[in-house]
Order: sequence, then C-alpha cells, then structure tokens
Amino acid sequence: MGGLDNLIANTAYLQARKSTEGDTREMQRRRKSLSLPKPEQCTEVRQALPAEYESICEQQPIGKRFFKEFLETVPEYLVARDFLDEVSNWELAEDNAKSSIMQSLVTNFLKSGSKGYLAFMSSDLASKCQAATEKDYESILQLAKEETKAFLQEKPFQDFQRTPFYDKFLQWKVFERQPVNEKYFYEFRVLGKGGFGEVCAIQVKNTGKMYACKKLDKKRLKKKGGEKMALLEKQILEKVNCPFIVTLAYAYESKSHLCLVMSLMNGGDLKYHIYNVGERGLEMNRIIFYSAQITCGILHLHSIRILYRDMKPENVLLDDNGNCRLSDLGLAVQVKEGKTITQRAGTNGYMAPEILKEENYSYPVDWFAMGCSIYEMVAGRTPFKDFKEKVSKDEVKKRTLEDEVKFEHANFTAETKDICRLFLAKKSEDRLGSRVTNGAARVTNLKHAFFKTINFHRLEAGLIDPPFVPDPSVVYAKDVADIADFSEIRGIEFDDKDKQFFKKFATGAVPIPWQEEIIETGLFEELNDPNRIATGECANGGEAKSGVCLLYLKLFKKQYKNHSSSPPPIENTFVGRWATCIPHFKDKTSVFFTKFGNFRYGGNSWSIFVLKC
Repeated sequence: MGGLDNLIANTAYLQARKSTEGDTREMQRRRKSLSLPKPEQCTEVRQALPAEYESICEQQPIGKRFFKEFLETVPEYLVARDFLDEVSNWELAEDNAKSSIMQSLVTNFLKSGSKGYLAFMSSDLASKCQAATEKDYESILQLAKEETKAFLQEKPFQDFQRTPFYDKFLQWKVFERQPVNEKYFYEFRVLGKGGFGEVCAIQVKNTGKMYACKKLDKKRLKKKGGEKMALLEKQILEKVNCPFIVTLAYAYESKSHLCLVMSLMNGGDLKYHIYNVGERGLEMNRIIFYSAQITCGILHLHSIRILYRDMKPENVLLDDNGNCRLSDLGLAVQVKEGKTITQRAGTNGYMAPEILKEENYSYPVDWFAMGCSIYEMVAGRTPFKDFKEKVSKDEVKKRTLEDEVKFEHANFTAETKDICRLFLAKKSEDRLGSRVTNGAARVTNLKHAFFKTINFHRLEAGLIDPPFVPDPSVVYAKDVADIADFSEIRGIEFDDKDKQFFKKFATGAVPIPWQEEIIETGLFEELNDPNRIATGECANGGEAKSGVCLLYLKLFKKQYKNHSSSPPPIENTFVGRWATCIPHFKDKTSVFFTKFGNFRYGGNSWSIFVLKC
C-alpha cells in the first residue's frame, strides 16, 4: 500500500496548502473563542520589555503598526512618518522614476516654507537644504532620513509608551507568549529526515498558516551528544531576520521531540531543479535571480557575524512564488569579532581550499561555495567533479587545491565565467567578497556585471517577480515510503539537567515571524475589532471539542457513486499509517463526514473523507 499511502498523504497535504485558512467553520469557531489578554495582565511584560525603539517600532510588525497609528495623532510626528514613507518609495522606485520622486521629496519636505517642512531638522542640515542644488539632493535626503529617525527615537517614542497604542501592543506581546505545544498545530506528511529526526508539514490551528517542523528526537540527541549543536542552530535561527533565509517561527517540545517550526518551502531545492527538471542546469535568468537572493542571504548572515559553512544548491529552497531561501543552518557558527575558525566543516566539493588545508578561515569560505553553486546551476555539475563521476574525496580535494576551473559548458557567459573565477580564487584574500567584513556587509560591496539586471533594493523588498513559479499541484519531496523510519532508541533516561535543557530550548513563538503570521492571516484585524465579542478561550490550539479528527479512505463502490455525500459505513473504511498523525477525535458519539476529494488508484475509484466530531 506504499503508493496509496503516499497518494493519500500528498492529497491531504496539498489540500491544506490550497486553503491556508483551513476548514472555514472550524477556523471561524476557533477564532471566535480567542481574545487578547486584559490590560491588567500586561504589568509583568511592561516591566520586562526593553524600551528599544528599533526593536519595537521598526523590527516588530505589530509594534511598527501601532507606532505609525500613534504618529498620525500628532501633526509634527505625522510629517516625519510621511517623509520616511516617501523616502522608502524613492529607494524602491524604478531607475527611470527616481529623479522626479527625489525632486518632489526635496521640494515638499526639505525646503523652508513647504507644507511638509521638517521643522525638527538641525540648523546645519536646514542650511544645506536651502543651498542645495540637484547634485546634492541624494546626500541631503540621506542626512534628513538619519535625522528624522533620530528625532522619532526621542520624544515621539517616549510619548508613544504612554498611550493606549502601546498598551494594545503589550496585550499582543502577552498573547505572543502563550504556551506552544503539539496541540497548537495540525500535522501532515513527512517531507524528509535529518540526523536527529524527521521534517514534516504542519498547520497552525488558529491561523491556518503552514510551516515545516523539524523534529529532533530527544533520546537520539542525548545518545549522539547533539544537544549543543541543536541549541546553537536554534539560537542562530532566532537571530536571523531576512527574506532569503528560512525563518524560525516557533520552538517547542513534545514528550519525545524538540521541535523547530520554520518556513515551509514548497518548491523543492535547487539541486532537484538542476538535475531532475528538464535538461541539467538552469536558465540564465533563473541563475542570476537565485544568485542575487542567495548573495543577500549570505550577506545578512555575515552582517550578524554568522558563517554559513554549508552553501550548496541542495540547501537552497524555493517557496510557492519561486523565491529562494537558504536552509539548514546546522553547520553555521557565530564568529567573534576579529577571530577566525579552525574546525573543518562543510560538504565535499564546496569546501574552500583554506578549510581543506585545515588553516584558519572566515567569511570568504561562503563565497567560494557560492562560486561552486553558480557553476553548478549553469553546467549541471560541480567545478571539480563531473556529473555522476566516481571519484574519491581525496581526488576532489586535490582538484580543488590545484586545478584551475574549466568553463566548457556552452551556457557560460563572459560575466558568469568572471564571477565564478572571482568567487573560486584559491587564495581567500583574492576572492570576491573577501573585503566585505561583518560591519560592511552590503550588496554594493559585491557589485559585478553578472548582477547588472538586478535592482537589489527592489529585490530585498520583494518587488521583483521570480522567473520561475513552482507547480502548486506538485509535492517536491520524496515519497513517504522512501523516507526511512528511524529505529527506536532504547536505554536512554532523562535527568534534571536534560529537562532544564529541554526547557531552555522550548521558548515558544519567535516575535517577528509570529507577528507577521498574525497580520498576514487576518487575526490581527479580527482581534483588534472593538465590536468583537469572544466566545471562550482557545488560544492553546487544542482545547476545542470539535475539529478535523480523522481522515479515512473508502473504496468507492458503485452504490456510493451517486450518494457520495452520505456517510459510508465505518466498517468498510481503510485507515492506513498515513492517518496516525491526524489528531484523534474526542467524542465518538457525535460525528459527521465531509467529502475531501476523489482520485483513482489501482484501477479503482477512491474517495477521501474527513471525519468531524
């Protein structure tokens, strides 16, 4: 029944992906039961939350929204907000529109007597603005932007903390800290496996948001001594806030697993697309687009002093829209300022010469792996090993250290050859990107003709359409039957030290991704509605008596073909192991059936139903 198991698991998974709000009645009932904590419950959070402007008003989506709403209530503050919004529009504009927008900005905000004049500007900047000519506009706009941000961090931010807007933000912060466990989610098919457990698709019950859950077996972690590595990966993921790196949304524990809930990337990895879709290799427009996004992701990691160490196409995943993100930060390491790394880590064929020679190394190793990946996207092979070539690790090492890269594939353009040569330089100091330190990790430091068609400001803002969109009806993952089960670990007992570690790991929701989820799925507007009346408490996701309880399969016999909406007798159903991850129903005396879908398998017609209680 392996093929049937896979078909059923995929059908349930794809159905959940199609409707991110889940079953309408179920979601509505759940949401009606939710309510924000009362203001008097926010005292502890008010005292504990650091009053940091950048974190609250710029980084956290809900804080940013409330701060903007507050600025609208004070004319002087509103002008500052409008100016920053217009500056953002200018920075993200197409090149042919930038000049006119810049002219308008200077006229409307920086010239004395204008309606939106920034009266809080320093006298020095005000004088520069009055004397400025068109060639000075860009520089004075940057200075005005900096002074406006500095202005908002002072009295406006202090005033904000004494308003109902801030009180409402604190209510959301308390709600954000609700306990998270396995009851918070629905669980779907297994997508893959790692060294300590499997990765499966899950869905948040209260919002319908889909994620990938990396489940780390507690006993396996302890037996293999992987606790430190798991915690380090979790801590690094918490620090990351970049659209080109997978996001950690939740960290929780179940009885048997530690769980990392991350971005669900439905489009498969680049290795799959290079070798399994059409001819080997990718089209040049895709290569440039992915390379630009990967570059932004690596630069973000370097800007917060994180060395990736495992850059390769297999670790670059595509989302539903065709944008890519770096994944699997299990080998990533935090680099202390001015220090280097000595530990050997990475994947054979992508490791830089300094790693192979066991020398001290730093950020340039990621750029070497980037060069290998661009080469592979073009040629459908790595620089130092041909496709399906049987060669030892020592031989790959020798070639990496000694051989010059050859560009024999017809798709290599002059710009592509040049950027590969620069990334693949044997000496780290000669490598493109080697002069980009963590303090200056900007795309402008990596300017190259290869990226001449990319507007990086617009790319980072998500304003450039990807050249390829994955098929939403395809599951880019191995069949369920092909993902081997882990053997049971015996003889492992947990002590108090283990329990303390589990508690340290399971910190619940990560603020920025959680707030993005709440806004994206409409729950923010719903719970902020002043006319809303909550019907109960269901914040923990699993306390409701009703919901999706069990999927089961019914052989679609002739007598049911015209009466598919009628409940078929349970005795005639088949429940496979694919159903074990679906929450079991609590009240077996009150059930009804919902048609889920039809398909053909083994010459028979089948129906999937959802059993509700």
